Amino acid sequence: MKRRHFLRRILLLDLLMLLPVVAVIVLTAMVAFAPRVIGLSREEIIADSLRARDILTYYPPDTTYATRLDTLPPGGVRLDVDRSLNQHREFNDSNYLHIAAASFIGINPIDSDRDIWNINRPVEHVISCPEFYIDELRHSLPYLVPQAHSLLRDIGSAFNDSLSIRGGGAYRIKVTSLLRTNSTIRRLRRRNGNSVAGSAHLYATTFDISYSNFACDNDSLPRSVDDLRGLLAMVLRDLRNQGRCYVKHERHQSCFHITTRQ
Repeated sequence: MKRRHFLRRILLLDLLMLLPVVAVIVLTAMVAFAPRVIGLSREEIIADSLRARDILTYYPPDTTYATRLDTLPPGGVRLDVDRSLNQHREFNDSNYLHIAAASFIGINPIDSDRDIWNINRPVEHVISCPEFYIDELRHSLPYLVPQAHSLLRDIGSAFNDSLSIRGGGAYRIKVTSLLRTNSTIRRLRRRNGNSVAGSAHLYATTFDISYSNFACDNDSLPRSVDDLRGLLAMVLRDLRNQGRCYVKHERHQSCFHITTRQ
């Protein structure tokens, strides 16, 4: 019995010593028989670079407009706004209208940001500027088709002009969501049951503007959030009446969901 037990131990030790050798042999075989990666030629690299330039208009970040106060200053001088406007009733364009407009003028939806090559029409990089502030984007990418980017700038500019006419204040609208991919929507739906799989955000035509928070650059003239929201609603009503966009008042996300139109 002792001899048999001794032999078993010797055999187990031999097997343990052979394991690293077997692992090396397996890895060597995997490397030897793995398919070769064919590198791109110089012409292909140039062609891809030109295609990227045609698809993406990229703007280098400007830190001048990428900063704001961490919190809004307390209090606030009242603004002359239309307080009778029922925002939820006024801005109730259905998701079907948003998607119909978005799919008509937008990009083909992509699965992830790695599929940027599959975008079928130009998009523009959206960064913070004098007209608006781009919030931290956790479930979207900072890109829009040119028409949507132009609409966003016009909203921010009209908001700034209206605020200036009413006495001023260092506030900008805050953009909380832009282009989404199928993968970002899947992640978002796991966190937010109110989000839908068929989203106009997939087409780079749609963006969300917060109505519960605004970017404040300094506390020289405090304004109330309610008045700033009312001012933004008046701007959106005018642009919507001009046929430039669809607007949905989102209660759960505290934002205006906006899609550009043809």
